[in-house]
Amino acid sequence: MRELGAQPDGMTPPVDPVLLLVGAGHAHLGVINDWRKEGPPSGRTLLAEPLEAMLYSGMVPGWIAGEYRASELAIPLAPLVEEAGLEWYRARLVRIDPEARIAHLDNGEMLAFDICSIATGGAGQASDVLGADKRLLDIRPLSGFIGHWQALRESEPPHPRIAVIGGGAGGVELAFGFRNSTHWRDCSVTLVTGSSGLLPEHAAAVRERAAEELEAQNIAVLREDAAVRDGNLMAGEHSLEPLDLIAAAVGSGAPDWPAASGLPVDDDGFVQVDEHQRVCGFEHILAAGDVARRSDRAVPHSGVHAVYTGPVLAKNLRRMLAGKSPRRSYSPRFMDFYLLNTCRGESIASYRRFGLQSRWLRRVKDWLDTRWIRRFTRPAGR
Repeated sequence: MRELGAQPDGMTPPVDPVLLLVGAGHAHLGVINDWRKEGPPSGRTLLAEPLEAMLYSGMVPGWIAGEYRASELAIPLAPLVEEAGLEWYRARLVRIDPEARIAHLDNGEMLAFDICSIATGGAGQASDVLGADKRLLDIRPLSGFIGHWQALRESEPPHPRIAVIGGGAGGVELAFGFRNSTHWRDCSVTLVTGSSGLLPEHAAAVRERAAEELEAQNIAVLREDAAVRDGNLMAGEHSLEPLDLIAAAVGSGAPDWPAASGLPVDDDGFVQVDEHQRVCGFEHILAAGDVARRSDRAVPHSGVHAVYTGPVLAKNLRRMLAGKSPRRSYSPRFMDFYLLNTCRGESIASYRRFGLQSRWLRRVKDWLDTRWIRRFTRPAGR
């Protein structure tokens, strides 16, 4: 391939550069939306993504509780790809050659690129953390979680018993969602937070409100580490059996292919990137979202951060495709605002040291979530 790289501003840009977008995660949806609204940059933009539609994680607990239809969580890719002028390869990346600038797909195709951007999301790690169990349902990848829950929910046990593993926002909302499920009615739900406790990254006021709501919904909370031993789910030394479902929200793991491809990864296997999302040591490759980890500052793996990284990534890619150096950097300041869905008509707001719960906050959350979906499901001109 041509030597593209970042050139000093003002130099003649390369002719017909090829940009490869690997995955249509939240950050890349921002790039695709920029292309469709502002027009694609010069050259070709390829997309490697096997799924027909992307799913928004923020509405999943509400979907479990019957507040949304599955279609309302989905962002179909075909209209976006057409409006943005992308070339779509419906396949999954299995390996990348960063030196030769070749991407290998699971259907045997190889794609050459000048610049590559990766936003595939993280990998499920529930079985690695907890141990293997046929009842285990990992929130990651989200498409697998939704498909498996749709299959499971058709046969309701007489007295559904569910354990949700993970004390972060994702685990808390899942517990609320299952407790109010319209398919497995009157579920018995136990939330196993781990030794770090309930919502450890949130303020005391938020933890207090969440604890009160969990108690009000008769959701038991165990501050123990969970593990599968001899076919039994244990919380510390106590068995939680019998159980019908073990739902896990234990964080994002790293996929194997970045390290196997020779990309720099940290101790957890996540691709190391700089302040401009460039892969360290490979300035023609960028990565964002749960597959990546910033080397200059801590940015939590969260959908909200991937969403806000998208527009920054789009501007940097435009500059790089024009032969210029990237300038933008995503800062998570003031982006630590969360709205937790209780799945009973209210939301709990978490912002810095403040915690507040009300019905109007639930309406705010619904407005924010549906507005984000509409950004990608309405024609670009509207």
